[in-house]
Amino acid sequence: MKKLYLSKTDRKLLGVCGGIAEMLGVDSTIVRLIAVFLCLITGVLPLVITYLVAAMIIPSKPEGQP
Repeated sequence: MKKLYLSKTDRKLLGVCGGIAEMLGVDSTIVRLIAVFLCLITGVLPLVITYLVAAMIIPSKPEGQP
């Protein structure tokens, strides 16, 4: 079972979208485009707050894990 971690290698800001992409096994660009699309539809503030909360809640990948 795959776990969600912040990405250390595929990050633009805090690694949330990269971590989601790694967990789902998809390209991180697709996850980022979906995030931008949702941001435009729902307004900027809700997605920014969600992103920051996710960055605080999602743990970093432990050392030694692939």
